[in-house]
Amino acid sequence: MSRVAKRPILLGKGVDCTINGASVSVKGPRGQLQLSIPKEVSVVLEEGSLQVAPTGDHSAMAGTIRALLSNMVTGVTTGYERKLELVGVGYRAAMAGKDLNLTLGFSHPVVFKAPEGVTLETPSQTEILIKGADKQRVGEAAAKIRAFRSPEPYKGKGVRYAGEKITLKEAKKA
Repeated sequence: MSRVAKRPILLGKGVDCTINGASVSVKGPRGQLQLSIPKEVSVVLEEGSLQVAPTGDHSAMAGTIRALLSNMVTGVTTGYERKLELVGVGYRAAMAGKDLNLTLGFSHPVVFKAPEGVTLETPSQTEILIKGADKQRVGEAAAKIRAFRSPEPYKGKGVRYAGEKITLKEAKKA
């Protein structure tokens, strides 16, 4: 059996977990998340913790489900956050209601609508904070925003993750 799947998932204070047949629902102070469980894996709630075990010879699937459930518990207690930086002359971000308006050097502004369960913030004109309880949705929203203008390799201009290192290429010499 997978070493990841053997570890129990501890439920913190204020976290309620319900198992309904083939789905697990986790509710906490930051929201509620739900995951459907495949038939190859069984999930048991015992004494404030979740235990995952394979029902057959599918230990990899048990490890995957355990990691997803652990991410759900972390998401409903503390939440997830990604920070993006805009690098380039005239590159700006601003909120208009729940939509994010981006000026990225195109002839038109780019408008990004926040997906369900994800909140967007702009602490400054060159920073974007993406917050939410679902790790997958937060990461997907950050990747979509980054894809509008990913960093180019010669000057490093574009949308990048906070702390991301861009290896710059040397310009062609005459």
